[in-house]
Parts: sequence; structure tokens; C-alpha cells
Amino acid sequence: MSELRSLFFALFQLIVTPIYAILVLLAFWLPPVPRFKFITGWCWINLAAARLICGIRHRVLGRQNIPPRDAPHIVMSKHSSTWETLALNFLFPSLAFVAKKELLSIPFFGWAFTLASPITIDRKAGMDAMQQIAEQGRERLAQGFWIVFYPEGTRIRAGTRARYKTGGARLAIALGVPIVPVAHNAGYLWPKGVLGKRSGTVTVSIGPPIRPEGKDMQRLTNEVETWIEDEVARLGNPLGKTPAPHG
Repeated sequence: MSELRSLFFALFQLIVTPIYAILVLLAFWLPPVPRFKFITGWCWINLAAARLICGIRHRVLGRQNIPPRDAPHIVMSKHSSTWETLALNFLFPSLAFVAKKELLSIPFFGWAFTLASPITIDRKAGMDAMQQIAEQGRERLAQGFWIVFYPEGTRIRAGTRARYKTGGARLAIALGVPIVPVAHNAGYLWPKGVLGKRSGTVTVSIGPPIRPEGKDMQRLTNEVETWIEDEVARLGNPLGKTPAPHG
């Protein structure tokens, strides 16, 4: 039944994504933030479909830790699923995602993603890549965006860990903005791949902002990693237990 639901959801995405991408392309004339908000309609549709078709719901801990919308921050999140790339858009102000440049070439999705004002990484740029990210980051903050950075660099299997990259901390130090850490257990219910989605409740936990002042990139990265990984471990597998809310 889980595989059948997953397959039906994939078919739904295959139909909806090209249609919505065309609508996004037609909205190219909108200013960056209003255009982004229109694009997130696709995210809402997919989350609603995942709830109705696959039974994937969610709850949020730590809402009180979300800073005022007019105070720019960098969001650093665990990356074990597609779920968080959709859901973060409805927990925080308009977001500019740091992503590899290759995503922009994906038919329909990539074309629309280009109009969502991402911060793109050109891996061929070598040492200049970080400077390019900082320049784009300043531009996005000036436009009214917050920035999302996945410190593991790619999606990893739920229940495992990967070495955190220092790029997010470098960006926070360069821009002088705090980091909001985010943990979740979505990878157990929505793992990488077309099949395998399971019904259940994702718990996402938002931590207090971590300020960069007086810290080098490694110390700041370590502080973010410790909070996220400790919280991910506390949340555990939603198929096995339901974590208690914390203050």
C-alpha cells in the first residue's frame, strides 16, 4: 500500500509540476518576493497532496524561536528528505535557497526554480565560489529574503550523519547574521527516491538563533551541528515513537 501511494503521488507530481512551472514562467515580471510567494503555491500543493495521498502530516516545536520577519537570518537545516525543502517555506519569511547550479537545468522544475531567486553554487569556480555566494547573499538579504543552507551538502539517509560543511557558517560570518538551526525526522517518512513514503507525523524542531560574533567558521559550524544532531536524535523515528514537546 505504501508503494502504491508513493507511485500515485509521483504521478500527481508529474502532472502538476509542468503546469505550475509554466504559470511561474508567465509570472516572470513580478518582483522577486511576490514572485517567490507565488512559486511556493507549488510547495503547498505538494504538501497537501502528500498529506491526502500518503498520509504525511507534521507538527512544529520551537515556533517561539523564530525571529521577527524583518530581521534577516540564515536557516541551517537537516537535509534527509524533500519534505523540508517544501515545508520550510511556510515556517519562515521568503527564503533564498543555496543550491548547486546544476538544478537550474532540470526541465520545468529548474526553469521555475531559477525565478525563485536561489543562491547558486558553481562548483567549477573553486575558491571563488564562496565569494560568489556571499555577493548573492547580500543581494538576497537586501531584497527581503532569508537564506537557507543545508550544511550536509546533500540529502542523507535518515538515522545517519554526514560531516557538516563550513559554508553556512562562513556566510553567516561574512554577512553578520545569526543562524536558526532546524532539526526534523522527515527522512523516515519521505526518503529519497520515488517509492518508500510512509504515513505518519513529521516533527520539525526550530532552535534558538546562534550568533556568529566572536566565533570562527569551525566553532560556529560545530555549535550548529551539535544542536541539530542532538535534536534529531531526540526526535527519533516517527514510526517508532512520538517525542514530547519541549519548552
